[in-house]
Amino acid sequence: MLSEVTQQLSDAGVPTPAVDAALLIGFVTDASRGRVQAMALTDASADASVVEKVRELASRRAAREPLQHITGTAAFRSLELAVGPGVFVPRPETEHVVQFAIDALRQAARPEPIAVDLGSGSGAIALSLAVEVPHARVFGVEKSADALPWTRRNFEASGAANATLVEGDLVDPALLAELDGTVDVVISNPPYVPADAVPRDPEVRLFDPAMALYGGPDGLDLVRALSHTALRLAHPGALLVIEHGELQGEEIRGILAADGWRAASTHPDLTGRDRATTALRP
Repeated sequence: MLSEVTQQLSDAGVPTPAVDAALLIGFVTDASRGRVQAMALTDASADASVVEKVRELASRRAAREPLQHITGTAAFRSLELAVGPGVFVPRPETEHVVQFAIDALRQAARPEPIAVDLGSGSGAIALSLAVEVPHARVFGVEKSADALPWTRRNFEASGAANATLVEGDLVDPALLAELDGTVDVVISNPPYVPADAVPRDPEVRLFDPAMALYGGPDGLDLVRALSHTALRLAHPGALLVIEHGELQGEEIRGILAADGWRAASTHPDLTGRDRATTALRP
């Protein structure tokens, strides 16, 4: 069954057919990926009902429905998040971006540092901060009516009492006004795809919500807005972290410098592509 599904996904152009095939079979059989591979090596038989269910899910994946939508979960750092239609599926590259915020919170010279995640989506960023820096107070802001049920579900499931979900818009000048000038870290993975740049991957183009992808004509409308919001929220010396596309670092540094941020710097991800820009509040 493993070889059959792997071939089906490979023929459909799925980037990691063997991995996805093993994960789909493991999802149906409640087995680890290693266990699935071991069963394949020994030609272990499967019940007809299991084979039918695996083939059903494999057909969905071959149609390029995201694996995470099929299983209903996405792994992110130490978290297992509920995801599905209406919410952006967190990406592995964001795990590296979050580390900048975690390091800054751990180094903050306050007993209870504050972080704000603007555009929280599934809650991946905010909940990683809350779980990995338990002495911090973390606020996740989300406005999408489609994403919010997933955000709420993940905040509740995390058990992180130090994480607060805020239903709001990052462009709202009154957003979290009670925190003005007190925040140690502001982080965001905003929509940054230019309006006329259609993503190549069907999983992104067909299934990720447009609100989480497209950021205006040059992709940076929300970056400009969050720069202003972050300036208001942050205290002097606080860190801003923005995830973005690999060709946007220079322009984002220019936006931040013009707004008064200092020490703007762009950082590559593990593949060497520019992925995040950080800056300090003057």
